[in-house]
Amino acid sequence: MCVGIHTYVKTPTRIGVIISMNRQVLFPLSLALILSLIIACGKDDPKPTPEPDPTPADTTVVKPDPVTPNPVASVAGWPAEYGGVMLQGFYWDGFGDAQWTRLEAQADELAPYFSLVWIPQSGNCGGTSMGYDDLWWFNNYDSSFGTEAQLRSLINTFKSKGIGTIADVVINHRKNVSNWVDFPKETYKGVTYEMLSTDICADDDGGATKTWASQNGYQLSANSDTGEGWGGMRDIDHMSTNVQIIVKAYLDFLLNDLGYVGFRYDMVKGYHGRYTKLYNESAKPQFSVGECWDGTNTIRSWIDATEKTSAAFDFQFRYTVRNAVNTGNWARLGQRNDNNWPLVSNNVNGGAYRQYAVTFVENHDTEYRSATAQQDPIKKDTLAANAYLLAMPGTPCVFLKHWKSYKHDIARMIQARQVAGIQNTSSTTLLRSNAGFYAATVEGTKGKLVVWLGDQSEAAAAIEGCTKILEGQHYSYWLDNSLLSAWQAMPTPTFAGDNVEKHDITIHLKDPGWQQVYFYAWDGNLYIEDSWPGVKVTATKTINGTKYYYRTFNVAAEPGYSMNVIFDQGSAEAQTVDITGINSDRYYEITNRGDDGKFGFRDITAAVAP
Repeated sequence: MCVGIHTYVKTPTRIGVIISMNRQVLFPLSLALILSLIIACGKDDPKPTPEPDPTPADTTVVKPDPVTPNPVASVAGWPAEYGGVMLQGFYWDGFGDAQWTRLEAQADELAPYFSLVWIPQSGNCGGTSMGYDDLWWFNNYDSSFGTEAQLRSLINTFKSKGIGTIADVVINHRKNVSNWVDFPKETYKGVTYEMLSTDICADDDGGATKTWASQNGYQLSANSDTGEGWGGMRDIDHMSTNVQIIVKAYLDFLLNDLGYVGFRYDMVKGYHGRYTKLYNESAKPQFSVGECWDGTNTIRSWIDATEKTSAAFDFQFRYTVRNAVNTGNWARLGQRNDNNWPLVSNNVNGGAYRQYAVTFVENHDTEYRSATAQQDPIKKDTLAANAYLLAMPGTPCVFLKHWKSYKHDIARMIQARQVAGIQNTSSTTLLRSNAGFYAATVEGTKGKLVVWLGDQSEAAAAIEGCTKILEGQHYSYWLDNSLLSAWQAMPTPTFAGDNVEKHDITIHLKDPGWQQVYFYAWDGNLYIEDSWPGVKVTATKTINGTKYYYRTFNVAAEPGYSMNVIFDQGSAEAQTVDITGINSDRYYEITNRGDDGKFGFRDITAAVAP
């Protein structure tokens, strides 16, 4: 996430007084502060090719808590022998696909395959946002993804279908209301909560915040950050009793009011792992996973710091898959990434951390976003990467873009995992490997599954006691012969749009003079599911001397069907408002921008259509 730099109108208040005063002081940002904020941008816009330190030392300074937590029963950070699969239900700037109503409409499709869905941080952030510049924790849940009522309906519908919803919890840092050090005043269960300037780490923004605070009559905490600093917003002092009280109440609200079942903690390297333990022991989530983006030693140390009250994303699993797929050297699946074995590997404490490993091959930080934000994506063999992910131990987390593109294939992979009884703690054995292929056997509770990646020519001769049940580009699944009846009894996955009579609708856009033109299309039936910013359209035709961009959609020929479109210039660029209710060939032209910054449109079909 890269947060823009703003010059705020400052409203000084006394420390600890929870009222605002009218006197306003305009604070000019210094050059040093601007540079600090620019450098800070990018916590969720990481470096294009982040390569974690192979064995980074834990430099966190351990400090005593201000209060000793009450003794509580041990909290398991992630269930052992867990066979579920999680879906990351969003991608960067995927505001359309991650709308609460749109996710809820897919509940029946998702339920047979996913037991958990992780959704974006759901509180209001004061504007269009992916949720990582969090502002409101209790009293405003009308976000970029929908209303609070729609959020509650989504969570309840998922629950009724056997799907647990995972909240994105951003408590390393927090956005301010009107100046650098003020936060919202909110009420929950009759108690008013408000963070104060004294809840901000003393060394926030490299000391720039403290300088401003001193000049404007505020004080910060006396405590420095217990983890890595981040300059985008205020780093919260988790040693503060007030912060601990508010975070505990916030997590209680997420679980027991909104109905989430667990947490995905953002940027956990920003504060010591013992605070995750403190919060989880208070909230008692069924599931907890931290984003500890680093080498395996650091990830393992963080899990230990939480006293195993939380799992962590297995970033090194992801990097080994990236290495193998992007280079075409399949042997790299069994090799370290810059001296890091994946957390699920037999080489990490004999596989003892598999229970706490949430594996993935792509997420919103690594995916390709645009030509100017290419990140570090899987560049090819997406299905083979997911075949490996879904055969291995750990809890797999499938990326929404991959699911949208390959629903039938990924659904069958998950079914194979279910039939074999593969769990997060299952054991694996390397069958054979070289640059051309990699094969491993995974022992499930019901039988074994062999996954073979790369060249398939030697697979049949090398695998005994199994039958091939799935195959595709550079992958195959081989199932224990004793499980073939169970496999054959599995229903064939079906999704919206399968076996539906179709017809063509062509949408035309009068040349708007943009450097590039994208059509982002969707419908309520999920027959059309573009990923934002849609498809770059280069096809043109000339009508009465005027150039039009056009795109043809093969859609359902059923009564009442309609589709929707947005014209845009690419990710994070200008776009039109939603154009809805399209059920036949249409011609449009762009009009002026509205107050929301979006272009309007005019339907010119009657004047242009042949």
